Amino acid sequence: MKINKIKFQNFRIYKGDNEILFAPDSSKNISIVAGKNGFGKTTFLTSLIWVFYGKMMSEVEDKYKKDIKNAGGYEKFIKSLLNREVRSDYENNGKINPVFSVEIELTDILIPSIPCRSVVIKRSYNLKSDSEDLRIFIDGLENELTKEVGYEVFINDFILPREIAKFFFFDAEKIVSLAEAKSKSELKNLSKAYSEVLGIKKYEDLKKNLETLLTKLRRQGASPLQQTKLFELTETESELLELIEFNQEKQANIDREIANHKTNNDSIQEKLIREGNGITLEELQKMKSEREILKVESAEIKNKLKKLMDIAPLVIAGKKLVQLREQLVSEQNSKNSSMDQEALTEELNSFSTILLKKLENLNLDSKEKIKIEETLKETILERGALKLSKNNSEKILLDYTTEQFRNFEAVFDNIKSTFSSQFTSIVKQEKNNRIYLFKVYHQIKQAEARKDNPLAKKLREEKKEAENKITVLNINKGKLLEELDNLNNRLSSTKKVLSEYEKNFKLVETDQKKFEVTEKLLVKINEIIQKIKEDKKYSLQKSIILGLKKIMHKNDFIHNVRVNVVDDVMDIDLLDKNDEIIDKDSLSKGEQQLYATALLKALVDESGIRFPVFIDSPLQKFDKYHSKNIIKEFYPAISEQVVLFPLLEKELSEFEFNYLKPNVNKVFVIENDNSGSSFKPFAVDQLFSHLKQEQDVYAN
Repeated sequence: MKINKIKFQNFRIYKGDNEILFAPDSSKNISIVAGKNGFGKTTFLTSLIWVFYGKMMSEVEDKYKKDIKNAGGYEKFIKSLLNREVRSDYENNGKINPVFSVEIELTDILIPSIPCRSVVIKRSYNLKSDSEDLRIFIDGLENELTKEVGYEVFINDFILPREIAKFFFFDAEKIVSLAEAKSKSELKNLSKAYSEVLGIKKYEDLKKNLETLLTKLRRQGASPLQQTKLFELTETESELLELIEFNQEKQANIDREIANHKTNNDSIQEKLIREGNGITLEELQKMKSEREILKVESAEIKNKLKKLMDIAPLVIAGKKLVQLREQLVSEQNSKNSSMDQEALTEELNSFSTILLKKLENLNLDSKEKIKIEETLKETILERGALKLSKNNSEKILLDYTTEQFRNFEAVFDNIKSTFSSQFTSIVKQEKNNRIYLFKVYHQIKQAEARKDNPLAKKLREEKKEAENKITVLNINKGKLLEELDNLNNRLSSTKKVLSEYEKNFKLVETDQKKFEVTEKLLVKINEIIQKIKEDKKYSLQKSIILGLKKIMHKNDFIHNVRVNVVDDVMDIDLLDKNDEIIDKDSLSKGEQQLYATALLKALVDESGIRFPVFIDSPLQKFDKYHSKNIIKEFYPAISEQVVLFPLLEKELSEFEFNYLKPNVNKVFVIENDNSGSSFKPFAVDQLFSHLKQEQDVYAN
């Protein structure tokens, strides 16, 4: 399915009749509609959503729901779509026809049982009669089938279901919401869209119908008295559901308010930074505390450095220190030898005494005994004298005690092994501490120098006010979450009581048979849904990871993808190489957009729906490496027809356009003057030439 042309009549900024002819080419699938901010790119997307879905456009995306609510309802919102000048002329003189419309022609479309070349959908609104009109023409004629099923139903069932339109018409910068879905309600809403895209929704609708039929059959068997009690329980259930919906709506409003205040807060912060005073009083206090901590650290580092400096002269001594150690070792060896000699002499004397006593038992004559004693004493004396002369050869210069020698050895070993690394580390710590301390001193000085600046003071007050509002809103949201838990508990209890109560109803025989058959069907349909989800789960996992590997330049950053299916909630986990879950909040906005882009591509592929894809603000958050991957791998493959709405040089540079050019079929520029916006076609090669000419005109 492709879009051949679109006609606008007085739709917002597009005054009068404006037509854009895409004439899609099977070999080149990309068209570009470029324009400056405020010229009508976003209006173009809004017109497509409106022409297809009318008052049901609020179900496509929250943005349209919010716009309609802010306008005061669809009836007032639709009047805002009329071109302002046309509306003003009508209100002032009443002569002009206050009608706006959007007409779209589809080709290469396959509708079951209706062979056709083209389908034209035209939706219009007349302010004078306050009436909206929708017409569908198949090959130029109205068809009975479209009338019979209803135009809105025909578009939803045969063209593009509104539940998944968000995947075909999207703002590339805002699709990060797909990556940010966390709460159960957000995941449920996203799961509904997944179910529609993956072809599961029709089975889930059948399941709901069967459950409704079971409830209806069960309640038909209630007696009049039971009917009264049943009515009370169902009323309570309905009231709780309404309160839950109201609570969730209030939470959504608070989330929007918080987002607005955060944006405002960030804007004030930027202004403060420009004023040279981008910090709050709390932050200033924090910096002063940090300064004191750094001072203490500085003192500790200097003490460590001082201890090392005490032994620095020994390090400088070098060879002399080695000679000193050699002398000390020699002296210690000499002392040890002397001690050994004393012990030896003592041992020999003891030995001689014992030996002489033993000789007495031999009954030797006195002369022989005296000779042996003299010989033994001479031997002991000679041995001692020899050792003494050897010891006296070593000069004792320092005479360190054993304890002093051990202390010296410890210092020497420290110098030899760890001194160098310790000294380098402490010097580095001292340098870093000095740099950080200087930086903090400078920031404090800068902040205090401008603290009395009137504008900065005013901005700080506004920032504080915005932060207080955010705090209050978060507190209110916390209360709502608490209330929601209570409501859900009450609802669960009511449903349980209702279920138990319904078991007491006695069904008539015919209803009993219907009930049993319906129950069996419900079991089977649940099995089918579960099987389809499991099959689609693995297929979707594979598609997402293939998409990510193509467009991400970080090798193996996201190693795998896991799709989780629990009851009616489908969630997606990103896994690293260790199979650990990657927190999506830890991804940069660009990486979140890449993930959401890969998810979109996978969903579109898995849906089997061949519909054109329209992308506003392409390449907004991507660096040049990812932009190249997106241009080469994503845009040419996502659909048979892709329409991009870039802001030239910001969302699409000439360098990036050259990568895209081989796949570009048509190029249009939205031009604007006092009468409104219109489309001007250009040759593909002339897009940036036109931009440069325009810049030269303004420069002159």
